[in-house]
Amino acid sequence: MCYGSDGATTVTTHRADDAPAAKMHADEVDISNAVVHTLLAVQFPAWADLPLQPVRPLGTDNALYRLGDDLVARLPRRAHDVATLAKECAWLPRLAPLLPLAIPVPVAHGEPGPGYPFPWAIYRWIEGETALTAPPADLQQAAGDLAAFIRALQRIDPTDGPQPAQDSSRGVPLARRDAATRAALRSLQHTLDIRAATMLWEEAVDAPVWPGPPVWLHGDVDARNLLVRNGRLSAVLDFGCLGVGDPACDVMVAWKLFSPTARETFRVLLAVDAATWARSRGWALSQALLILDYYSMDTNPILMCEARHWLSELLADFALRS
Repeated sequence: MCYGSDGATTVTTHRADDAPAAKMHADEVDISNAVVHTLLAVQFPAWADLPLQPVRPLGTDNALYRLGDDLVARLPRRAHDVATLAKECAWLPRLAPLLPLAIPVPVAHGEPGPGYPFPWAIYRWIEGETALTAPPADLQQAAGDLAAFIRALQRIDPTDGPQPAQDSSRGVPLARRDAATRAALRSLQHTLDIRAATMLWEEAVDAPVWPGPPVWLHGDVDARNLLVRNGRLSAVLDFGCLGVGDPACDVMVAWKLFSPTARETFRVLLAVDAATWARSRGWALSQALLILDYYSMDTNPILMCEARHWLSELLADFALRS
């Protein structure tokens, strides 16, 4: 089981231990403590003697290694992920001063080296526990804090912001995910309420498209990428899907983190219109289905548990509206 009766995950997150980074994708490179230590010794010898430990949960696109108390190395797993790291390094220093919650900021840029073929980076470590293992003490307050973060992000001038088509589909019109989502529905039809899931998807994909200008998006807001300190949201992590586009993409966190009451608070504070709300349900559903169709409990148990939770929340919400 992924969740107990209280909804809490049984998988430990945002911890570090001595195990090597496991592979999630057939095309990813080998990354281990030894590889990272060699890169540090060659490129950043002043940091090479600091304690080095892999961070859990394992990132799907990057392997993270905590370096001493204050730093973390971030290494792309696949060639496909190099562009997203470069995007983070270019944009996060510019966005960080404009946002009300902490975000990662790179402090050094690594190059390909012995045993590792891609550029990589070192960031400041941000203290906290993920919202998976340390949920916010007050979900209503968390809804306000996260809505304020998203509003601040959306207010930033999107001129020259990265287009989602460059490396991620987050923020594009939802219809572009129709074929992949329906394929996942067919693949998973014996493991879910296929009728309800299909109706929910069709409702979302038929909703009017975003009529306004593109806005900044985090693209992957969920409990794994939110840190909590002293019971309150304190930081937002993992901006690999960062881009500009349809705001519905970030609104989908409503079904990933919040109770129904806090979900409505989140919606009101963001002033989300009916069409955007419908598209955001579609985003959450599509992401859950694609995760469940691609990963397994062997390759990515945390994300599998999360996707099942999102799907349960979406279908329960749909049942109440039907």
